[in-house]
Amino acid sequence: MDTDNLRHTIAAEMTIQQLIHSPEMPLYVQQLQMMLQKEQEKRERFYEEMSEGQKVEFINGEVIVHTPVQLRHNIVSQNLLVLLSAYVRKHHLGFVGYEKILITLTRNDYEPDICYFGQAKAQTFAPDQMKFPAPDFVVEVLSPATEATDRGIKFQDYAAHGVTEYWIVDPYQECIEQYALRGSEYELVVKVKTGIIQSVAVSGFDVPVRALFDETEQFAALQRILT
Repeated sequence: MDTDNLRHTIAAEMTIQQLIHSPEMPLYVQQLQMMLQKEQEKRERFYEEMSEGQKVEFINGEVIVHTPVQLRHNIVSQNLLVLLSAYVRKHHLGFVGYEKILITLTRNDYEPDICYFGQAKAQTFAPDQMKFPAPDFVVEVLSPATEATDRGIKFQDYAAHGVTEYWIVDPYQECIEQYALRGSEYELVVKVKTGIIQSVAVSGFDVPVRALFDETEQFAALQRILT
């Protein structure tokens, strides 16, 4: 656990202990219940009003509408998506989703750039399904508008819901941060710009880092997967 996460955990535990010993605890709980009830009503409206043409997320009671991505973001996402999908399909390992797959967690709903579900979860999905559980592996490609969320609330939420592996891909610095779940917290495995990165959640899947950022490298990696 890094220093920031440790401080966050300690602060949260102290706050909970203070609440438990406060004579006003029932009042605080009542206020929280009312707040969560209103938030759930707003969330139900979000489900009713969202459309396939938008990329939207529901985060801590707020509807977040995303702007179109830059070309570099799209290229990186597509390069990894093609490689991961090809590998998973070849070895019958589950299902790879992207962009418009709505991940519904306890409080929030996300549409990650790329997500992977192992066979145990994937075989329960229905063709007309629109809400999905926590994946086994999530990839978020950074943009100026989403970086704080990708490194903040999503980082905490994915870990809290047992997402085994989380990659944060920076298309500007052309690097990948790989996090693996250790207990209830993410631990940084590697932060790399070159070399090979091997997945924790997708058995046997490894990819040259440069394959996400270079067309020639990506095509060579795809050929290796398919042969």
